[in-house]
Order: sequence, then C-alpha cells, then structure tokens
Amino acid sequence: SEVQDQPGQHGETLPLLKIQKLAGHGGGLENHLTPGGTAPAWTIRADEFIRANATNKLAVIAEQIQHLQEQARKVLEDAHRDADLHHVACNMVKKPGNIYYLYKRESGQQYFSIISPKEWGTSCPHDFLGAYKLQHDLSWTPYEDIEKQDAKIGMMDKLLSQSVALPPCTEPNFQGLTH
Repeated sequence: SEVQDQPGQHGETLPLLKIQKLAGHGGGLENHLTPGGTAPAWTIRADEFIRANATNKLAVIAEQIQHLQEQARKVLEDAHRDADLHHVACNMVKKPGNIYYLYKRESGQQYFSIISPKEWGTSCPHDFLGAYKLQHDLSWTPYEDIEKQDAKIGMMDKLLSQSVALPPCTEPNFQGLTH
C-alpha cells in the first residue's frame, strides 16, 4: 500500500497543494512551479487576490439578501395591516382613491368613517386612530405616506405610458438610470 502525501508533510503551503492538485489534473500549472517544487510569489499573491475578490462579492450578496429579507418583512407587515383594515367595520362602500379615517369606540370596536377629526372638531365621538388611503390595488397607505406613495405611483405610470421605458441594449449599462 502506498502512503499518500499529507498537507504540510514536505513544508508546502495550502495554496501550493491546491496548485499542485490542479497541475496534476491538467490545470497547466506544472510549468509555473520553481525547481524546488514551491509556487512563485505571484501565484500565492494571485490566490490572495482571488480570495479577497470572492469575499467582497459574497459580502455584496449577503447585503442584498439582508435587504431582501427586510423588504419581505415589510411586505408581510403591510399585508397583515391591510388585511386587518379590510376587516374593520364600515357602513359604506369603500372606493379606491379615497381617504378613510379610523376610529375606536369605547367598546373597543374599530370603524372607518369619511369624516376627519378636523371635520368633527371638538365633538369627535370616538378616539381617532389614523387615516388611510385605499389604493387601487386594495392596499392601504397610511396618511403620512400618501404623498410619497402617490409620487411613486405617478412615476411608475409615467414609465408605463412611454413607448419604451428603457433603451434596448445587449450589454448592461447605467445610462438613463442616474440623474
């Protein structure tokens, strides 16, 4: 039985063992080893750069994953809020594009009204909880976010109304995406 070489047995570094393994499998690196069987400094330095490059790319992907997780969490929170608001008592037909005011009775029951607290004045009969705009996709936008959401929807409508939203290209570029 033949004894196999073990890492570090002959003083090789781990990158050298990888190089030698590649060289033994047609990697074409056998001509780059010095006569003593060690890798030249540029090869080891290249390994360091490759590792750093891969690490940086993985860090970007990890950040993107974290961002996507945050977006998913927000989508779920918004969906839960929207479902709750659709189950709130309302004595009228809700129409997309309108703002509805959420109140709470002493009994704890919540209800929607089209009358704002400002319109009620000092005679507001119940606790005001918030105002929401019913969007055309039947989602709810909190009052403080309506202007921002309307601007976002307007921008998307503008892009969709153009004959070509983005110029066709076969290679990635950032033309037209920056200010």
